[in-house]
Amino acid sequence: MSQLAADVSADLPKLSETLTEVTGAHFDEFIAAARRLITSAQSLQELQQQRVSLTGKKSALTGWSKQLGRLDADDKKAFGAKLHEVRSSIQEALTAQQQALEAAALQAKLDSERIDITLPPRGNEKGRLHPITMTTQRMQQFFVQAGFNVATGPEVEHDYYNFEALNIPSHHPARAMHDTFYFDAHYLLRTHTSPVQIRTMEAGKPPIRIICPGRVYRCDSDQTHSPMFHQLEGLMVTKSSTFAELKGLINEFLEAFFAKSLTVRFRPSFFPFTEPSAEVDILADNGKWLEVMGCGMVHPQVLKNCGIDPEEFTGFAFGMGIERFAMLYYGIDDLRLFFQNDVRFLKQFG
Repeated sequence: MSQLAADVSADLPKLSETLTEVTGAHFDEFIAAARRLITSAQSLQELQQQRVSLTGKKSALTGWSKQLGRLDADDKKAFGAKLHEVRSSIQEALTAQQQALEAAALQAKLDSERIDITLPPRGNEKGRLHPITMTTQRMQQFFVQAGFNVATGPEVEHDYYNFEALNIPSHHPARAMHDTFYFDAHYLLRTHTSPVQIRTMEAGKPPIRIICPGRVYRCDSDQTHSPMFHQLEGLMVTKSSTFAELKGLINEFLEAFFAKSLTVRFRPSFFPFTEPSAEVDILADNGKWLEVMGCGMVHPQVLKNCGIDPEEFTGFAFGMGIERFAMLYYGIDDLRLFFQNDVRFLKQFG
């Protein structure tokens, strides 16, 4: 208790312990002294101490209240009303002082934590999309406008969807080309987005026009390979799909993506899930051919695996590495730059 509170507490009238000896003037004097004591509190802890001394079990007010039961009816009514007045006055003073102290504490906290809004703000730079994201969006924009839907699938894939349904059985040498991350004998990280094509053909009926962008995984890492990279594959299955239609679509896509006329060639190749198959090259400015993607007509066995009659429907598929297209489009010579999170590199795109 502060010295001020101690001085005020000493001023409380020394009233008789016998209730009947206390007069109305004594009660008024007690209320006035109690109010002075309460308003002298400098903290909530000090106020609580005064609350106990004025209204607690050992207070004069509590002692008087206990004596009411021994009074006759008239005295009980008179003194009870006066004690109620005393208690109410003290309680009002305690509540008012508590609110004042809490308000003062809050204001002090606000003053100490105040933010000077006149200070210059921290520098905030506008975010940019990653070049892989921008390349994916540029690819998707063309195919969506051409009537293709975007399809997705799980990255942790079953061996059946990643290989078996695509005409790549366990003994097939093409499996060695994929350098697969296996979890167990049945589950793996998908090595291409072709499983999305299988799942789509199983779930629906032709006609089907989809592209499947997404992350894929292979055990390979160097200047032009990454253990995780991105592919975009496409599939079209109708009653009249032809290789000529596939060539026309790819030509249009390549010229739209690179925004210039290109010389494109299709070289015969082999993929287990397409027949016939081709690699697609473009003629670079230096006169050299650059391989950019693979394509072909969907193998009849793949259609059968998905419950589609190859005598009634034909389809074509194509696939490309998004990082490769980003490197060609932006003139990047090292694939690893995409994943090093070097802000100096990323700031160049936007």
